Amino acid sequence: MCRPPVTDALRRRAGLVLVATLLGAAAPADSPVAVPEPAGYWDGALQGYTPKTLAGATVIDAEAVEALIGAGNTLLIDVSESDPTPRDLAPGRLWRPIHRAIPDSIWLPGAGSGTLSAQDAAALAERIETLTRGDRTRPVVTYCHPDCWGSWNLGKRLVTLGYRSVHWFPAGIEGWQERHDTGAIRPDAAWTRALKTGGGP
Repeated sequence: MCRPPVTDALRRRAGLVLVATLLGAAAPADSPVAVPEPAGYWDGALQGYTPKTLAGATVIDAEAVEALIGAGNTLLIDVSESDPTPRDLAPGRLWRPIHRAIPDSIWLPGAGSGTLSAQDAAALAERIETLTRGDRTRPVVTYCHPDCWGSWNLGKRLVTLGYRSVHWFPAGIEGWQERHDTGAIRPDAAWTRALKTGGGP
């Protein structure tokens, strides 16, 4: 049986199919290919396509965040990473980064890591306990930037800790900025101290 010759066009088409197949597991939000929830916390790169779901939590958009804020008593937690300490910072000078986020948020940089040490995980649980005043029914919104696993990880951690009104806002700061103002915030001082004591994530 004669086979048709393999042309350059066929080779290019096969290459495109292979690339599409390899990228399918990391498909964007509008792709028909779903990114599955991992069994545990995501411990890979924090920037990347995320699932559309978070078991035990509610996935929300900017309008829902606005409604929760309007209802009052909602705790907003931003887990965006802070900028690195400038190399030319004078010795002994404090580095206190400023970050723009949803107003009145608590900024916990590093809290979205999927590989927190046992000591840091315990410090985080204690800090959340304090921020919620021990009320595990208090609405909590976790977010960072779009396509960021950090807020997904924190949401899952809160669900695991027994919080029953966890909301994950995957559109993050940029999604909020489309129709709302942001405010300047600094890292949560108590969390920063806890990381320094425990060595950080």
